[in-house]
Amino acid sequence: MSKLGTYVKESYRELTTKVAWPDWSKLQSSAILVMVNTLILSAVIWLIDFVIKTIMTGIYQL
Repeated sequence: MSKLGTYVKESYRELTTKVAWPDWSKLQSSAILVMVNTLILSAVIWLIDFVIKTIMTGIYQL
């Protein structure tokens, strides 16, 4: 059990003292970038799906 306790204490100390956390503005800009890229990727996937569905519908109606 002491190994687990040591691990938890060292992990906590590392996270609170040794990790360089980004400031609030950098976090906001990164979050906005992720959201915009997610929307763009979703739109591209929707467009590809729509085109393939249209092509397949045309083929099956022959």
